[in-house]
Amino acid sequence: MSEPIRLARRVAELTGCTRAEAEAYIRNGWVSVDGALVETPQLRITDEVVALDPEARKKPVEPATLLFHKPAGFDAFNGIGSAAMGIAPDTRWADDPHEQRVLQRHFERLTPMVPLEAEASGLIVLTQDGRVWRRLTEDLATIEQELLVGVEGRLAPYGLHKLAQGLSFEGRELAPCKVSWQNETTLRFAIKGVVPGQLRAMCAQVGLDVTAIRRQRIGRIAIGKGPEGAMPPGQWRYLPVGERF
Repeated sequence: MSEPIRLARRVAELTGCTRAEAEAYIRNGWVSVDGALVETPQLRITDEVVALDPEARKKPVEPATLLFHKPAGFDAFNGIGSAAMGIAPDTRWADDPHEQRVLQRHFERLTPMVPLEAEASGLIVLTQDGRVWRRLTEDLATIEQELLVGVEGRLAPYGLHKLAQGLSFEGRELAPCKVSWQNETTLRFAIKGVVPGQLRAMCAQVGLDVTAIRRQRIGRIAIGKGPEGAMPPGQWRYLPVGERF
């Protein structure tokens, strides 16, 4: 048996590249050990078969942004990690149209963006990308969100008009929004600057109790639809580089 050496050293020896280039190849998911993808340059190996993907590129891997269909009941914005929500390689949506290779590094240091209350379901954004973070932090008040709200009760006279304009929440007047009936028990809101608790309070002011909330869209980015319908709760897809909210 050979003396154990670091994987990065073996890759450098096999390919003639520098140690730094070898480490980049490994971290970017281009190296396999006995047929299994390995992303750890410091892994010690002996006689294992090491291979570099023929399509390997030196270009750095872009930080990932994941679009997740959060099930109701997860508080994704108060300490719960992405792993606790079941975000892992095997929960990627089978109909994800983006051809991005799944790397373990994509599930590290993900920051959830655009708050959604724990009882609600629907689209949330988890990102490693500072550009996405800035967009969804600095410009969030100007980005329209689409939410479907299940309701019960008796709508007050002119209630739909009041929901669209003229209500207040936590002492502030609310900007106008778009509200329509999706069906006889579900309202569709297209609204900017919405915060957790706001939709429930708005509906209560016009005689309605909220039974469910599902976020469908943030800006131009929707949950996504495939041949089998919308991306199911508990699954995720990649936000392709270049797509904007």
